[in-house]
Amino acid sequence: MTPAQAQEMPVQEQSAAAPLPLNELRTFVEVMERIRTAYVEPVDDATLLENAIRGMLNGLDPHSAYLEPEAFRGLQDTTSGQFGGLGIEVGQEDGFIKVISPIDDTPAARAGIEAGDLIVKIDEEPVKGMSIMDAVEKMRGEVGTRIRLTLVRDDGRPFEVELERAVVKVASVRTERLEPGYAYMRVTQFQVNTGEEVRRELEKLNPDDELKGLVLDLRNNPGGVLQAAVEVADSFLDSGLIVYTQGRLSNSELRFSATSNNPSKGVPLVVLINGGSASASEIVAGAIQDHGRGVIMGTDTFGKGSVQTVLPLNNDRALKLTTALYYTPNGRSIQAQGIEPDIKVERAKLTIERQEMGFREADLAGHLSNETGIERPTVPASDKPERPQDADYQLNQALNLLKGLNISRAKG
Repeated sequence: MTPAQAQEMPVQEQSAAAPLPLNELRTFVEVMERIRTAYVEPVDDATLLENAIRGMLNGLDPHSAYLEPEAFRGLQDTTSGQFGGLGIEVGQEDGFIKVISPIDDTPAARAGIEAGDLIVKIDEEPVKGMSIMDAVEKMRGEVGTRIRLTLVRDDGRPFEVELERAVVKVASVRTERLEPGYAYMRVTQFQVNTGEEVRRELEKLNPDDELKGLVLDLRNNPGGVLQAAVEVADSFLDSGLIVYTQGRLSNSELRFSATSNNPSKGVPLVVLINGGSASASEIVAGAIQDHGRGVIMGTDTFGKGSVQTVLPLNNDRALKLTTALYYTPNGRSIQAQGIEPDIKVERAKLTIERQEMGFREADLAGHLSNETGIERPTVPASDKPERPQDADYQLNQALNLLKGLNISRAKG
């Protein structure tokens, strides 16, 4: 289980402090005193003040939060790549907890939880009105203990899943060969070392410029560290702006540009995205799209285009505060819009029809050979190795597009 990812950005004090709203402060003190004296049970001052702080943050936007010590440590664990829990990135929608994306190879992913699912109960406790941090805390727990979530998908009937908490170790980059000349790279999350991992994997995949095409899979990638997103985009771009941020503070206005050290060497590229692609994933997809470096394929992304700054406090707590918005190189805001794919391909199951003919000419006894000496008899379906693109329609379409681009390039 991960709280929404935060970006490390410096914050400077405002030069001129605004005057204190004395009337509102008097009202606050009066309300606090009324609660202390009239509430049905005694409430200590520390609890009242902590609740007030939480209320201030919860009333801003879904990604700003007051982090108590455990939540603060959990956020730090997430960006380092190992943490305990279920493996879900969450946000908030209409008072419920919404799954932004499950993380690969975690209890949540194995249980079939999907991006867009609404969590309505945690162990029979309704989450309506519960803060994200409270929900995260309830879903975390001792490794090996079980938890039951009630979810709603696509306005359907509620359903339950039971999960066992585990230590979630996230390998942020995974690669494999799809076919000779074509490779697949999956980035599950943007951690501190993700940029370095992507660069290293690209160098291994394409040592002698033999790669004809690459699929970069950012589906269900909830985001992460801003600098990692910049480094990943830089691995595919030779020059130009990658992303810039704008906020009220002068030092929240940052610009990040590509360098000339590009390990992808211009290999044809298709980037897969979906509704679970958020934040840092949208930065990478937006930069590649604006520069025309690759084809963006899939469905619209989540639309989280805001920057969260973690501000440690002096009592092992912290504020996670939204301080700026992201913009793509062409000046497009990601916030609440997301990235639209160049080619829209919905998720679907890919099934292969049985062959109409059970044999070919090369299967016939006594068939004539040809001058090349090359023959292609029927290969039984059971003898064909299963490949990732055989069960993944979007990946299959991405691979077909790369092949088409290479055929067009060769004929041109």
